[in-house]
Amino acid sequence: MTSLSTNQIERPALSPSARLPGVLDGKLPRRLAVASLIFLLAFLSLYPLSMLLYGSLHTTPPGIAGTFDLAGYRQVFTWQTAMLFANTVGISLIKTIIALALAVLFGWIIARTNTPARGALEVLITLPFFVPPILTAMAWGMLGNPQVGVVNLVWRWITGSADPLVNIYSYGGIIWHMLQYSTPFLFLFIVEAFRSMDPALEEASRMCGASQWRTFLRVTFALMMPAVVTAFLLSFIRGLENFESPLFFGTPAKIEVITTAIYNSINHQSIANYQFASALSFAIMAMMFLLVLWQWRLLRGKSFQTVTGKGYAPRLIDLGPWRWLTFALCVAFFVISVVLPIGQLLLGSFFQFFGFYQWDMLTLEHYRSVLSNSEVWRAFRNTFLLGLFGASATMVLGSIVAYISTRTRWGGRQVIDVLAWLPWMMPGMVLAVGFLWGFAFLPSAFPIYGTIWALLIAYVALGTPIAVRVMSAAYRQLSFDLEECSRVHGATLWQTLWRILIALAWPSFAVGWVLTFFGIMRELSASVLLYSVGSEVLSIVLLRMWENGQAETVSVIGLMMMLLVFLFRWVQLRLIKRYISNL
Repeated sequence: MTSLSTNQIERPALSPSARLPGVLDGKLPRRLAVASLIFLLAFLSLYPLSMLLYGSLHTTPPGIAGTFDLAGYRQVFTWQTAMLFANTVGISLIKTIIALALAVLFGWIIARTNTPARGALEVLITLPFFVPPILTAMAWGMLGNPQVGVVNLVWRWITGSADPLVNIYSYGGIIWHMLQYSTPFLFLFIVEAFRSMDPALEEASRMCGASQWRTFLRVTFALMMPAVVTAFLLSFIRGLENFESPLFFGTPAKIEVITTAIYNSINHQSIANYQFASALSFAIMAMMFLLVLWQWRLLRGKSFQTVTGKGYAPRLIDLGPWRWLTFALCVAFFVISVVLPIGQLLLGSFFQFFGFYQWDMLTLEHYRSVLSNSEVWRAFRNTFLLGLFGASATMVLGSIVAYISTRTRWGGRQVIDVLAWLPWMMPGMVLAVGFLWGFAFLPSAFPIYGTIWALLIAYVALGTPIAVRVMSAAYRQLSFDLEECSRVHGATLWQTLWRILIALAWPSFAVGWVLTFFGIMRELSASVLLYSVGSEVLSIVLLRMWENGQAETVSVIGLMMMLLVFLFRWVQLRLIKRYISNL
């Protein structure tokens, strides 16, 4: 019998996947996708952040030779800056608490009671959020002006009092204007959380002897914690970054917050103090980073799945005669936050001068002036295109990030989540400063500086955190049993994603898209630094005209923007309703 040597033994040929582990077994495409996503998010967050760090240590503005020191940070650690932080945090905290209480009340009314016309009321409650705040700020500046404001003129005519009823240029004016946007913003999160919850959980609590109030606190509110905490945190941070309200109502009253301090240090000094603005921004980011850690610690290790494969039908609470009171509360909020500002813009657009409302001063000249203004039409086109493409790109990016963060165990998902959140920690104005430095340092093959692409990139960066949080909250409420059941019955991964996850999360995607679109439409703080000739957006044109004392022309443009908001919102609601009815 012939024996074979070791070298003569025939060995089985290795398969390609065995020769190249990780290449053809599906891991390499996934790793490349994750790496590409990390690179994209790093460009939107870490790159401007690193350039911002460079600017905070540089003694001169971009493009000017200088040295490096810590003067900006020394200026931050002063008593004056401490009062600045106290003002900002106090205003944001008060308005967020009040807005959250109103949002929970309105969400409960719309989702869980038999209040009449709940569908129409939901649209009316959310409408104030979609109106650009620069418009309502200008409208309330005309309504609540202590001398010639319409509210005070009517008050004096009725009572004969020489004192004004309201003074919009105060702490109360700032909080009130911010409240008009925070309430519908929080409501959009809260009402979906109410609808996504199985009422059987509350019924079980009542059957076990718990009172209605105890059931709400221990069951309803507890299960809504992801949506409530996320919404509260987002609203609080947006309050810290708010620019329009302090600019219009705080500046005349010498009330300064962080955003107006940054704006003034860049725009209202003979030599712009970018160093202080950047250092102040890092201080803000440290505060926001602590808030994010608090949110993660609060929700860590807890399960909040309320949407499963089991069907359920929400049961409405019969309020009896009280349903007309809840109806009146919703209508009153809409009238005060929408009807009054629109009425003021309409009134101001037909008179020659703001504050002089006499029959012989009626005119249509302001309309003719706006309709023949090429700059206004160019700004309309730029704003609409940036909103359309920016919102779509942002929501697709946010959906991918949210899926990887909440539904997979892929390596790098925590890095992706952090990178997607970073832009929210920077005010839009400061993020724009970082991008100004960043775009200036890009190779000449990427001519982004001074183009409309600069605005688009900034808008996507600013909107990504909202998109991720909206989609993350939607994904977390979907049980993993739904996906497992689909895969067991033979569906592929992509079929499961499309027919289960995307189908169930579509309403949240639509809400996030609308939030992002109108966020772009009303963005001012980033736009004011990144725009150039030819890339102006409506918020920039409006600010220019207001500063030039053209309140009447601003009223006309405001009405045109309001019409666009109403039309687009109507089309969006019709499309969502049609899509859901076909599911």
